[in-house]
Amino acid sequence: MSPENPEYEYIVVGSGAGGGTVAARLAEAGRSVLLLEAGGDPRKLFGGDPIQPDSDRLPYDYDVPAFHAFAAENEAMKWDFYVRHYSDDNAQKRDWKYVAERDGILYPRAGTLGGCTAHNAQIFIYPQNSDWKYIEELTGDSSWSAEKMRALFERIENCHHRPVYRLLSKLGINPTRHGWKGWLHTEKAIPKTAVEDGALFDAVAGCAEEALFLSGNAVRSTDGLLESWADPNDWRPETEHLAGICYTPLTTRKHMRMGTRERVLETIQNYPNLKLQLHALASKVLFSEGNRAIGVEFFRGERLYRASSMLHARTGELHRAYASKEVILAGGAFNTPQLLMLSGIGPADALKRFGISVRVDLPGVGRNLQDRYEVGVVNRMGFPEWDIYKNIQFAPGDPQFAQWQRCRSGVYSTNGAVLSVFKRSPFADGPPDLFCMALLTDFQGYYPGYSKALPQKLNYLTWVVLKAHTRNRAGEVTLRSADPRDTPHINFRYFDEGSEEDLRAVLDGVRFVRKLTAGLRRTNRMLEEVPGGNVESDEELKAFIRDNAWGHHASCTCAIGPREKNGVLGSDFRVHGVQGLRVVDASVFPRIPGTFIVSAIYMIAEKAADVILASA
Repeated sequence: MSPENPEYEYIVVGSGAGGGTVAARLAEAGRSVLLLEAGGDPRKLFGGDPIQPDSDRLPYDYDVPAFHAFAAENEAMKWDFYVRHYSDDNAQKRDWKYVAERDGILYPRAGTLGGCTAHNAQIFIYPQNSDWKYIEELTGDSSWSAEKMRALFERIENCHHRPVYRLLSKLGINPTRHGWKGWLHTEKAIPKTAVEDGALFDAVAGCAEEALFLSGNAVRSTDGLLESWADPNDWRPETEHLAGICYTPLTTRKHMRMGTRERVLETIQNYPNLKLQLHALASKVLFSEGNRAIGVEFFRGERLYRASSMLHARTGELHRAYASKEVILAGGAFNTPQLLMLSGIGPADALKRFGISVRVDLPGVGRNLQDRYEVGVVNRMGFPEWDIYKNIQFAPGDPQFAQWQRCRSGVYSTNGAVLSVFKRSPFADGPPDLFCMALLTDFQGYYPGYSKALPQKLNYLTWVVLKAHTRNRAGEVTLRSADPRDTPHINFRYFDEGSEEDLRAVLDGVRFVRKLTAGLRRTNRMLEEVPGGNVESDEELKAFIRDNAWGHHASCTCAIGPREKNGVLGSDFRVHGVQGLRVVDASVFPRIPGTFIVSAIYMIAEKAADVILASA
């Protein structure tokens, strides 16, 4: 294979929600595609290696929806980044999750086929229409309209949680605008034995309705029935600005995890023009003299990237692959800007610092890093364990696993969330900006070994408060070195260092979830451990949020937008200043969309495939 005789039309780097989707779509259109993935297959052991730690948990950590925390810490597929939340050392060290020897806080990623769809919590919630309108107005490109983007959502989804509307769709009636024939199955899983545990969750649900009403939120009707809980993905415009209880649709098929791993492998079975190269760590994009991307240089070998905890000392074998049409980067918000900079595209001063020749001075590469703010309010119940956790081990062999394996039901068919509430804070610009989720565990964010709390703390209830549409734009991804095996330096610059406006909204969320469980605390059925009943004033709670918040939806580091305003991409995903190079992953958004980002990434990947095929 050579630049003069390329074997492929397209090369896609990264197999996550963006790369896996666009590679499959291009292959289905008859194009020859090479998909490069730095990791291996999450359901298989590394080829030729001795048995690895945690390998006995595969494939269950991948398959079982409730095991997603174990998947994120499974040695066979995890990539651990350590990120800064603050530039100021004193502010950074106040977070108990800070790991001094790594100078950062754990940020789990997945170095494996399927990317982070292999370990995420499978939540699939449609972005707000205003997210698409923002890009449409920024670029003047009407193809980004909410109406047109919803059509892409319908193309992706195969909805299995609205059975009545599924039947109506066969008659051409589809007011919800769900998709019924797409490749990505979505299901609803509510652990009813937990929700029906006495009057506990009836009381919490009732408190949620009352609290939302009193706070002036337009509330979704629940009618007191689980089956009437709101569907957050219903298209009807009047639902976008409503708050209230909702269930969380999951990307599962027959209550097993489903993501781009399945999409890619099933496409390969039917379209041999899609080639997959695992254990391929991209090191740079190759260009012709005319600044046209013509291929990718990569190292072949297992666990070469230094985010892997089972790092191999070898550097791998150097290879090059060439494409006749385009190269598409889909490494995510950390790795895509890193690869662009290693290829000479980025802020000139930063590149020169590491001896990298500047191909295009593009200051926006790596900037504009955005994420959610999340914080946990943790409560310990006044009984030894939840009923659904009786004899549980969170491993094959316990009664809950047997139930899941036999009939795909029970607590293991869920992602652990038992009740979710949308709420609009007083600081929201439009749709509800807070998503509050009840988990039957102690969850305070990510730290080495965090998944071990699951089988150890069986009488906990955590309310996770997630702030959507965050305003902080000050975060940045920069190179640590010119070595492609090194992770980049990542600093989100939380709150005071970026934007403090979000802090008041998170505070509103913390006070809200405290209201939901106030009655349980009064009857001594529950004790708040974090932040604790003695943390009460606004200033005390703000300090708690600053010192404990985390995120897991990194995005926006190669933003669509005008070059003169630090944009990196055109509205067609092309990188400014070069030809034949596009980006299709979480980094493309100029503003972080929705509440859970994976649905938006799937959608932009579908859009990118259409754009690429049209231009070809």
